[in-house]
Amino acid sequence: MTGKERLIAALDRKVPDHLPATTHHLMETFLQAEMGGCSNLEFFRQMELDPIVWVGDNILTQEQKDNWRIEKEPVEATDYRTEKISFVTPAKTFSVLNKYDVHTTWQIGHLLEDKNDIEIIQRYWPVPKVDKEAVKRAAAENPECLIRGAMYGFYQPGCWQDLCGFYGVENVIMETFDDPDWVKEALTIIRDKKLEYADSMEGCPFDVIELGGGDASTTVISPSIFEEFVAPFDAPVIKRMQEKGQRVVYHTCGGMMPILEQLADMGPNALETFTPEGMGGDANLALAKKRIGDRVCMIGGFDQFHYFNGCTPEETRKYVRKCFEEAGEGGGFILSPSDHFFQAEKELIRAFAQEAIACKY
Repeated sequence: MTGKERLIAALDRKVPDHLPATTHHLMETFLQAEMGGCSNLEFFRQMELDPIVWVGDNILTQEQKDNWRIEKEPVEATDYRTEKISFVTPAKTFSVLNKYDVHTTWQIGHLLEDKNDIEIIQRYWPVPKVDKEAVKRAAAENPECLIRGAMYGFYQPGCWQDLCGFYGVENVIMETFDDPDWVKEALTIIRDKKLEYADSMEGCPFDVIELGGGDASTTVISPSIFEEFVAPFDAPVIKRMQEKGQRVVYHTCGGMMPILEQLADMGPNALETFTPEGMGGDANLALAKKRIGDRVCMIGGFDQFHYFNGCTPEETRKYVRKCFEEAGEGGGFILSPSDHFFQAEKELIRAFAQEAIACKY
């Protein structure tokens, strides 16, 4: 099998030739510092991992650009490089601060300071269309790679996750108690925009599309909040994307075990990241496989903090084998680090990949 065939077999809960192994996003600083500045595809080739190509090209009309104009202005700061990011609409200008270090970007403040401004978001936040030609080119140029995309969002793909990006996760959690009707109104606005974006996915040769986000994990919210404010809004988006011919992976970086069945009930093709306790999550792969492994493909489960750094290749191999024994039976499992990594020893990544190849069905 090619890497693409192997990953698709697992996504479709079929049995591949051996355990698929890949990564989520690759950080540019890691590629520069540890891999000599190689490309993503060269990393996959060198490490013998199943390759993924991310495609995120979208098309906006000129009117949409005019009604949601983004302006950036440098800001003097004593700690990190800082920019003021302004979103200029005909009704109001929203602003946040972005800070940057060599690894990542983070936001200071939230776009929405007044709950009533969700009406401005409804009117002016643009919904682009997927650039189908860009997706087709990526698929044609990378026939042995999984083509992966993500649901459009201001912050991250999921409806709840986007609202938390707009208004702040602590604020949104409090509003589920103080003003639940507003939360549902805001989520409905965001959901409807995502449904519109999903309509443009028809005919795009993606292999899988990501939805969700860590703010919907039980590390952050309770199962009851998930049941009332997450699942009813993300489930229709999953269904719409599938109606347009797309597989969907629901991304929950954090706690998952208390809501496993609720996650599977939304109907995604796959769930990730099954973050283990050593990475701050709660995943028990064996128990998760028993509970929902016959319903969805499971992606993740690997502790990159302890087994991509500071251990022996044999210890890494043993951990890979443990993951395979707990979740690999019958296929439907893709071994992957539970989200990004910033540092890793190449020798241990190779051990990770080679042991996965040795895990035969």
